[in-house]
Amino acid sequence: MKEWITGRNPVYETLRAKRRHVFRLLLLRGIKLDGHLPEILTMAKERNLQVFEAQRQQLDVIDRHNQGVALEASEYPYAALEDLFAHAQASGEAPFFLLLDLIQDPQNLGSLLRTAELMGVHGVVMPSSQAAQVTPGVVHASSGGSEHLLIAQYNLAQAIDRMKELEDVWVYGLDASPKARPVHQLRLNGGVALVVGNEGEGLRDLVRKKCDDLVSLPQYGRLDSLNAAVAGSIALFLARQARQES
Repeated sequence: MKEWITGRNPVYETLRAKRRHVFRLLLLRGIKLDGHLPEILTMAKERNLQVFEAQRQQLDVIDRHNQGVALEASEYPYAALEDLFAHAQASGEAPFFLLLDLIQDPQNLGSLLRTAELMGVHGVVMPSSQAAQVTPGVVHASSGGSEHLLIAQYNLAQAIDRMKELEDVWVYGLDASPKARPVHQLRLNGGVALVVGNEGEGLRDLVRKKCDDLVSLPQYGRLDSLNAAVAGSIALFLARQARQES
């Protein structure tokens, strides 16, 4: 199947990652060639990709947030769970994974994937149903970060079992319950898999039971909780910081 990737950063990162088949590039007629556009055109030429001028209305039908560029490409290439393990081993670092337990909002998913890529996560695991998938909207929300990540669709409870069996990984579930331990008490500088739960319900019971420990983030204000994408992003940063300091 084919889909349209829009926006300058998402199109740029999709072409740069070279993980999808690409079919044609639409560029707004008369657009100023600034930002990533010259690089996009250079990569299009290198891949013998046809470039067509398009009217604003034509691009707006595809996506009104198109920023004057749209790339027709194959659908998102999910990886196998084994690919994530192999990537972690090849990195020379202790494994670093992000598990997403029924994240349903595309904006939240995109934000988490963007942070995961920036923090050097070796792979992301997410369910294949009842959750947001990597759609063009998610690619846009991740600013193209999804294109550089290995993302596997897999049963989370089974993925956790395999991580514990095959990798030296501690699995920490983000949770706001009284049972959760403050993040500074946990070992984050070794093999780590962080689990972020659903926006409303949090972690499912089976996934929660599979975690080695539950972790909570410090709160200093009056609100009682953080958005799932924000909490996950903070936890990813703290884990990366611990790994850098070890």
